Amino acid sequence: MKKIVIASDHGGFGLKEKLKPYLENKGFQVKDLGTYSKESCDYPCYAYSLAKEISQGRYKIGILICKSGIGNSIVANRLPGVRAALCYNIKAARLSRRHNDSNVLLLASLFSNTSQAKKITAAWLNTEFEGGRHLRRVKQITKIEKEIKRWKA
Repeated sequence: MKKIVIASDHGGFGLKEKLKPYLENKGFQVKDLGTYSKESCDYPCYAYSLAKEISQGRYKIGILICKSGIGNSIVANRLPGVRAALCYNIKAARLSRRHNDSNVLLLASLFSNTSQAKKITAAWLNTEFEGGRHLRRVKQITKIEKEIKRWKA
């Protein structure tokens, strides 16, 4: 069974709850890292929790949801090996996979209704990384991550 991890803050909670059964119906085992209500919470905690699962290799792909997607994107992309892509439409979702090998999809509940979010998610899940010249660029990202790690040491 394919595995995926999902998380949201209060602004993305409703959309997350609608996407979980959609993903399960597509054959995914879904691990939900929260939040578990519409009560106000801090998005960095949830974005970090999900990004850590990806960065440490426990999950290959994940979905983060908040109102704009911007805050989650900032947090998730700080962890090595995470290539989180904020996608407001299908074309961006496909390009993020084809060209950037994104492993975290960021959705914005403010800009996507449930139907649109499902279409964006499907496009993202069903698009393969092209490799080729794009692989060279993804490797450059990995090299930058390693360089940053050396700076911090």
